[in-house]
Amino acid sequence: MRIRDLHLLPKVRDSWSYLYAEHCRIDQEDKAIAIQEKDGKTPVPCAMLTLLMLGPGVTVTHAAIRTLAESGCLVMWCGEEAVRFYAVGMGETRSSRNLLAQARLWADPASRLAVVMRMYRMRFDEPLPDDLTLQQLRGREGIRIRQVYANASRDSGIAWEGRSYRTSNWRSADPVNRALSCANSCLYGLCHAAIVSAGFSPALGFIHTGKMLSFVYDIADLYKTEVSIPVAFAVAKESSTAIEIRARKACRDAFHSTRLLERIVPDIHSALGLDQSVRAADEALYDGDQETPGGLWDPVLGQVAGGVNRADSPERKQPGREDPGFDASQEEQSQW
Repeated sequence: MRIRDLHLLPKVRDSWSYLYAEHCRIDQEDKAIAIQEKDGKTPVPCAMLTLLMLGPGVTVTHAAIRTLAESGCLVMWCGEEAVRFYAVGMGETRSSRNLLAQARLWADPASRLAVVMRMYRMRFDEPLPDDLTLQQLRGREGIRIRQVYANASRDSGIAWEGRSYRTSNWRSADPVNRALSCANSCLYGLCHAAIVSAGFSPALGFIHTGKMLSFVYDIADLYKTEVSIPVAFAVAKESSTAIEIRARKACRDAFHSTRLLERIVPDIHSALGLDQSVRAADEALYDGDQETPGGLWDPVLGQVAGGVNRADSPERKQPGREDPGFDASQEEQSQW
């Protein structure tokens, strides 16, 4: 993948959703990877994959990680059955325009509130009155969620006594709560992959705050009633055995049938109010020349060209850098 391609927004909608692996070895094979298990080898065309979730017992080679990164596949290290999150690699794009747009909206209380209101309204099928306050929207959302759980419990015949589980004693939770935790983890992973691949920050949440995955929770909440809640109750209805494995597979099928991956990034743009004209303006501002190291921020001019020797300019010279051939950007890059 050329460096120019890394500045372009990837077509996440064209990719597969995710693959979970545990107790195996992952190697590079040709321009892809292969999962080595005791029963044999499984080639994986990682260029088509959005997210690779690595569970316990996985050994992965440096060459495999490099191939995954070059293919734009996000790598996530998680706990057993994909119910805990530990670390994540770098996403596909190197463009900053979506992150900067997100940060501008997040930093202004008025624009942040507008995003929050849009996010809540996106969860309802019917239009809501324009004069509703944030507190009233939260109240309606609480009623909606309560009704979704009640309907899922009635349709499946599975008793629902509320959301309850402890990470320190995972097996003590009832089957539907365990299935729900696993389904939500898969949904979080997919949303996280789409968010990072499109160049947004998973930490700058609008409704949620204070966590490194706050924005992931914001976006995942748009789809829980459509995907993870029905999946959890359906899986619990079938059997109480192998809950986590069946929940993951059911989520994979649900992601495919609902075409979720191709919807996430457009939904993020809608929630943030980033229409085509705004995105085009941002693209012209931040990504004018893909080959340069990027612009420099200026409090008066906004942005000035980067990678330019300013030793002879009227700006204040730095001691020891009078050589007109000195290029600070090249020195900075050489350190990498």
